[in-house]
Amino acid sequence: MEENFLISLEKEVAERKNKEGTSHRGAVPGCRLHLMQVDSVQRWMEDLKLMTECECMCVLQAKPISLEEDAQSDLILAGGPGPGDPLQLLLKRGWVISTELRRIGQKLAQDRWARVHSMSVRLTCHARSMVSEYSAVSRSSSQEMGQIEKLLMEKCSELSVVTERCLQVENEHVLKSMKACVSETLSTLGQHFGQLLELALTREVQALVRKINASDNIYTTESTTGNLFSLTQEGAPLCRIIAKEGGVVALFKVCRQDSFRCLYPQALRTLASICCVEEGVHQLEKVDGVLCLADILTDDSHSEATRAEAAAVVAQVTSPHLPFTQHLGSFLESMEEIVTALVKLCQEASSGEVFLLASAALANITFFDTMACEMLLQLNAIRVLLEACSDKQRVDTPYTRDQIVTILANMSVLEQCASDIIQENGVQLIMGMLSEKPRSGTPAEVAACERVQQKAAVTLARLSRDPAVAREAVRLSCMSRLIELCRSPSERNSSDAVLVACLAALRRLAGVCPEGLQDSDFQQLVQPRLVDSFLLCSNMEESFV
Repeated sequence: MEENFLISLEKEVAERKNKEGTSHRGAVPGCRLHLMQVDSVQRWMEDLKLMTECECMCVLQAKPISLEEDAQSDLILAGGPGPGDPLQLLLKRGWVISTELRRIGQKLAQDRWARVHSMSVRLTCHARSMVSEYSAVSRSSSQEMGQIEKLLMEKCSELSVVTERCLQVENEHVLKSMKACVSETLSTLGQHFGQLLELALTREVQALVRKINASDNIYTTESTTGNLFSLTQEGAPLCRIIAKEGGVVALFKVCRQDSFRCLYPQALRTLASICCVEEGVHQLEKVDGVLCLADILTDDSHSEATRAEAAAVVAQVTSPHLPFTQHLGSFLESMEEIVTALVKLCQEASSGEVFLLASAALANITFFDTMACEMLLQLNAIRVLLEACSDKQRVDTPYTRDQIVTILANMSVLEQCASDIIQENGVQLIMGMLSEKPRSGTPAEVAACERVQQKAAVTLARLSRDPAVAREAVRLSCMSRLIELCRSPSERNSSDAVLVACLAALRRLAGVCPEGLQDSDFQQLVQPRLVDSFLLCSNMEESFV
């Protein structure tokens, strides 16, 4: 079939040559197939421009033919960024150059000078390409950027020259001193590159923020907000730039305009990402962002998706893992409204994702302030959460159960909590959480299951101060499960945190109902000091007999 196609194509070419002169007028009407072929070739030629670099010959000349394992990874950039897209250009080139800098450092540590030199030449090519391509698509360059570009290219050239000299040196002492020089040059080069990239990205972020602030067009705002969200996914450094350049202010401006209501979920999702850094949280507080979030959460006219994304922002800014969120003074003023709205969102959630976001926000708030636990008791949150546990549509993953048991563990310090949990059959649900198992076996899910088991044991230990809870736990064979978790490492995924929590819960239950233990369990798990029982169980070998 391929041969026939080529033969027919050759016949067409021959017929065209026999026509008068080199004119296309006689050939075009009857040559539809040929035109299609020409179009595809033209498209291929255009694509080829993005797949090659103008300095490719320089790279090829400097690169030895090698059978080394990492030789295939030399072609890092298979295709260039799309034309006219400075952000993608910066991100892709930035990733390539960062990767090259890291790999040159690795080869330098191994004294593989041939590789260091060839990679230094390639690094120079990538740096030159980034500078020239960005200049072609960006706005007028600032004087500061021009100076850093010059310093960067000078250091690239210096690195190429000095690594070439090292190839010709045989004296080990001289080579050792030159290695220190190369290392210093590489470090300075990395600093110049970081400064240049940050300046360029800052300019692009400024342009996006200005566009959001000036736009009254829903499609323009949607596109620009989407670009800003994509940048937040590149990591904390870019989130800091966005926060410093007014991104938080601009996004809350969107969330305060009724004409942009359909964009609230996207804007809130972007805000949640930015607030993973301290600068984002500070900007949120400056523009009364907590008050805006409270207004959205308490307004039933907003869609569930909008309120869920607002809950995600609340979860982010109250995260106990971020020390700077603990100083969010404005949150306390709106806490009661927010907690009430979040409990309602948990109760009415139509999906597991919505419930997860709302419960995560509640879990973090219970760490944020102890008053939140009392509010949750008054709002019958225990009943709402425990009822949700039997609804597979809302609670179907260990991640969601992790949030629920976190709330229960923090609430269990209150005396009234015990009676509410017994009334809602909560002890049995906590018992079930002690048997949490991962479905997929992924590290994240395994870790979530460990947290569920640990917090379930902590909750049980705290609640068992009440004799009624302790007796109910013994009746449900909680002691047997706790002993199994202590003695069998595989049941707790060899987690020390789960082991300590289970030992503490077992000792609390044994104090109320010692008859539920065998002598060996009492002597090994309850009677010794906690640290001795821990060491015994953590070194215990499983029996497969």
